[in-house]
Amino acid sequence: MLTALVEVPGGSFRMGSTSFYPEEAPIHTATVGPFAIEAHPVTNAQFAEFVDATGYVTVAERPLDPALYPGVAEADLLPGALVFRGTRGPVNLGDWRQWWDWAPGAHWRRPFGEGSDIAGKADHPVVQIAYPDAGAYAAWAGRRLPTEAEFEYAAHGGTDTTYPWGEEPRLDGELMANTWQGRFPYRNDGAQGWVGTSPVGTFPANGFGLVDMIGNVWEWTTTKYSERGHLDAPAKSCCPTSEEPDPSLIQALKGGSHLCAPEYCHRFRPAARSPQSQDSSTTHIGFRCVVG
Repeated sequence: MLTALVEVPGGSFRMGSTSFYPEEAPIHTATVGPFAIEAHPVTNAQFAEFVDATGYVTVAERPLDPALYPGVAEADLLPGALVFRGTRGPVNLGDWRQWWDWAPGAHWRRPFGEGSDIAGKADHPVVQIAYPDAGAYAAWAGRRLPTEAEFEYAAHGGTDTTYPWGEEPRLDGELMANTWQGRFPYRNDGAQGWVGTSPVGTFPANGFGLVDMIGNVWEWTTTKYSERGHLDAPAKSCCPTSEEPDPSLIQALKGGSHLCAPEYCHRFRPAARSPQSQDSSTTHIGFRCVVG
């Protein structure tokens, strides 16, 4: 069953930020037309329905094309994906390789590789989704992926504050999104008890009635990433994806994830953005679709 759509009125808003990371600047006026967006990220159960109906094979389940990865050893071209592994203690936060690990055999049904599964997580966001995987689902559903501007506008939920709920990371002491709780990347105390993804809708909806626009999983957009947030031309709203990922093309991710911690990744905000190559599949990237 497809996710219910929430109608979002079009309008202009102040996009970006100058208070956190340079790639979010400059603040500029962006305008989006009216559209409808799925109330929550696509879940494991929903993605399974798509795979059962189409026989689709995700990027993480396909052997890597040697032509796209020159110089990579044959043994490293096996199907797989990146998985998060917490460290035993404090590490240099400038070296992401200390907590990300390539896991052969990892994909959406086995997010952490051999021996892992998604049992009991039917209502969690699907992860290990590369850009073409999200596009294929959207096409099957008769929908599309959002642009960066559409996502940011919807994530604000009608506000113009740093977070959809105000100017502080919490609202009156209440945790409002699934983000890292503790000391990254070695101690995670859990967000309302959840370490990793949480069932969609565990945390409060924003002003538009959308859940998990902040935290839980990063989400794909059709906007090509630029080092500065103000693009020279507006992103197209159609932007069909190809079945094969192009590792040289970088997309903008939005929303932050359960791995976002203030000391390392203070990106659980509407203005935050992250670059990701189209072939990337990880344990904290999912997606949702839009119409219009």
